[in-house]
Amino acid sequence: QVQLVESGGGLVQAGGSLRLSCAASGRTFSSYAMGWFRQAPGKEREFVATITWFGYSTDYADSVKGRFTISRDNAKNTGYLEMNSLQPEDTAVYYCAAGVGRRSSNYKLWGQGTQVTVSS
Repeated sequence: QVQLVESGGGLVQAGGSLRLSCAASGRTFSSYAMGWFRQAPGKEREFVATITWFGYSTDYADSVKGRFTISRDNAKNTGYLEMNSLQPEDTAVYYCAAGVGRRSSNYKLWGQGTQVTVSS
């Protein structure tokens, strides 16, 4: 069983950058596609980005396309979400998860989340 632990969240000013990490333990990380989701207060959890098993294919929500980059290093059992040009509307708890596609129901294993706060 893979366990996922996010890190790298924090407080940043609008226009700034953060890099989130998702460290996996347990079974071989490369066996899983992974994704990032986020949930803002009072809103439903939404898809952010996903990457396939070996990183050959990625997909992004329109709201983050061109600003965020998802990647993974299977040798380090770690996934990443590089976030640039952050805006206040990006404020949310960010979760990494093992699964595929844009639907959260496709993801069976989740991390505990890391808070990202963007000030205006």
